[in-house]
Amino acid sequence: MRSKSTSDRGGDGPVVGVVRLPHGRGLDLPAYQSQGAAGLDLVAAVPARKPMRLAPGERGLVPTGLVVQLPSGFEAQVRPRSGLALRHGITVLNSPGTIDCDYRGEVKVLLVNLGQEPFTIGRGERIAQLVVQRVERARLVEASEVGTTARGAGGFGSTGVAPAVSPTAAKARRRRKAP
Repeated sequence: MRSKSTSDRGGDGPVVGVVRLPHGRGLDLPAYQSQGAAGLDLVAAVPARKPMRLAPGERGLVPTGLVVQLPSGFEAQVRPRSGLALRHGITVLNSPGTIDCDYRGEVKVLLVNLGQEPFTIGRGERIAQLVVQRVERARLVEASEVGTTARGAGGFGSTGVAPAVSPTAAKARRRRKAP
């Protein structure tokens, strides 16, 4: 991908090449909406005369009209926009969706309507955020066991709650507290 003059509107971060596809012409490039924003807003590259409609419970793949070239060692995550989620129940289904640095296809956003009403996505509507960040590649080494921690094997919902007490231990505690 050859880039024309690349402006670094994002600060000291990586330079990301962007190719605008024909159906994305005339739309703004993703942009940070505030000085401290972590994500660039992605917009829908749907035809102006044919907006996309998502019925309640329906999902759809929304084109952005963009191909990105991320530098090696970086990824981009597609994340929901909080306002769409709060007001309409619209969210990114595979959140966060990961764009690897070697992907060269169009960036598309998998949206789902978890709301109660149909939702229409018009051309140029902000539909998701794109967060670009550095990633490390891990090297896995097989081991016969792992070290212990206070959490141990506690899984979903296990942090921030009191440890489970067996029925026998609970009964013994109640007996001790009885007058």
